[in-house]
Amino acid sequence: MVKSLDQALRIHDGVVARGFEGLRPAHGFAFARIASGGATVTELAAHLGVTKQAASQLVDEIVRKGYAERQPHPDDARARLVVLTERGRECTRAAEESAAEAVRPWIELIGEGEVRALRDHLLRIAPYGPIRPAW
Repeated sequence: MVKSLDQALRIHDGVVARGFEGLRPAHGFAFARIASGGATVTELAAHLGVTKQAASQLVDEIVRKGYAERQPHPDDARARLVVLTERGRECTRAAEESAAEAVRPWIELIGEGEVRALRDHLLRIAPYGPIRPAW
């Protein structure tokens, strides 16, 4: 857990160094869910393992900061879809670059093939996507 937390903080620090401020590491988990075509607040709450109220507050925050926007849901007139703005997509790309930098020492230590194998093993352990944050 400590090593995972260290890696998450290194990724966050890389995002901040690239000019994306006002975010917490927890926002990255939300961005990961929203980036795949958007999500409702209810879907985001389930992904994060928080209440709908907490997810709604998080959405309000990232919308206010210009990282996401609410749009009409294409299939449900009662729901709103939260999608990343161009700034949100740029921030996601910055996080991916930071993650690659954070993993670089692993590649240097055990090689790219072993890191790929590790990723494949982790996908078998968590086949339904990223592991949720442990609050």
